[in-house]
Amino acid sequence: MKVSIIVPTYNERDNLEELFGRIDKAMEGYDYEVIVVDDDSPDRTWELAQRLSERYPVKVIRRTDEKGLSSAVIRGFKEASGDVFVVMDADLQHPPEKIPELVKALEEGADIAIASRYVPGGKVENWYWYRKLISKAAIMIGRLALPKIRGVKDPMSGFFALKKEVVEGIELNPIGFKILMEILIKGRYGKVVEVPFTFGLRKAGESKLSGKTMIKYLKHVYRLMRWEGELDRLIKFTLVGLSGVLVNEGFLWAFVNFLGWGKILANIPATELSILNNFTWNDLWTFKDLKRKPLWRRLLDYHIAALTGAFVQWVLYAGLVYLGLNYLGANLFGIVVSFFVRFLFNRHVTWG
Repeated sequence: MKVSIIVPTYNERDNLEELFGRIDKAMEGYDYEVIVVDDDSPDRTWELAQRLSERYPVKVIRRTDEKGLSSAVIRGFKEASGDVFVVMDADLQHPPEKIPELVKALEEGADIAIASRYVPGGKVENWYWYRKLISKAAIMIGRLALPKIRGVKDPMSGFFALKKEVVEGIELNPIGFKILMEILIKGRYGKVVEVPFTFGLRKAGESKLSGKTMIKYLKHVYRLMRWEGELDRLIKFTLVGLSGVLVNEGFLWAFVNFLGWGKILANIPATELSILNNFTWNDLWTFKDLKRKPLWRRLLDYHIAALTGAFVQWVLYAGLVYLGLNYLGANLFGIVVSFFVRFLFNRHVTWG
């Protein structure tokens, strides 16, 4: 089994000699190659990598017309000759000593092995609290928006290994830095294993994290939602919700004007009929491919979702009004948030 280690670089010259030396020591006994894909670094990282290729099995790709970590990894996949691909950064925050563990996981039956910061035994060292918060929030967004990766603790890791067949013939077109998430959504695989590791300090160079990186990540999640059909599902859920408003208002009007019921009493059956309307259409249309529970259980969970959404809406409304926000604005904010709460509850619980 030949191992191709793909290392995208940009201004990482000061890390290369240590990186290659540690990789070579860790990969003793393995047939391996290092594919350096450099985006024409001003510090001439590519030039030093070429010189070091006289001592180590390194192949250097210098790109002058294209930039970006994810596209660099894809180029590395195309240039690699191994049966197994390992993707890692050049900044030494990804310890090369973990590569044999990732490869061993593949040898033992996994299709993808992820060096994970968030499984037992994994950790992040010396991050400011806000950096940890951003990382956890981004993972939560990805796992909620893309149910296929819900079981993966660290879908944003930049350090992972996979069998060549996972991406062979797959069109990858990620935005930004998080190519693993794209592979987890589009790749051909059965088993994913997460190997704990400690995400350490950068030895040299500058971090690539920025506001633009975060925006690209959200765009990437949005695009994967479209590819997976989750965005279509959200649109269907919205249309069904709008039909429920019409049912609720229509029956409320009929109960009051034709049956003479009191306005408070009439709202109860009108609300229940709108819930039953929404459940029926969501069951037949929005989530028709996800019927894993008996009908009675789906219906019960849907009512729980409706109550949960109503509770969230009320809590937000009351809290924001107490803080001095206009009551109409507070109510609108509560409606929007409760809508997403109900969608996520139904996606992951009622039809999960």
